Amino acid sequence: MKTIISFASLLLLSISNLNFEGVSTEADPQELIGMWKLDMTPHIPDDNQFAIMEIGKINDNTFKGIFYREGVKIQNGQLNSSTGRIYGALVSGDNSGSYNTSFYLEDGKLYGSTHAIERNFLSVWVATKEE
Repeated sequence: MKTIISFASLLLLSISNLNFEGVSTEADPQELIGMWKLDMTPHIPDDNQFAIMEIGKINDNTFKGIFYREGVKIQNGQLNSSTGRIYGALVSGDNSGSYNTSFYLEDGKLYGSTHAIERNFLSVWVATKEE
């Protein structure tokens, strides 16, 4: 019985110390504030299809701003950094329908995807922060 309790204690201690490989436990969502340039076709080096995302305000786990182009407001912007990496999700839309977007921050870049349900379209993108 002592062995089982010792093993269980060791297992719980190990689980509580787990960290996702290469992920900082010091994630600061405030790093997202600013203007981001989204490369909408990162797999095509010569292409110049860019969009923007501006995150202007973060309050707890929510954020506000614009997505894709000026005037398209971010709706229901949500953040989660419980794993030590910052993840975000938002809804945006224009005359062609709604867009569901998710992203994460890694090494100063955002890696994301945008899904347009009404257009049967999924875009994968990479964003760099404008200075």
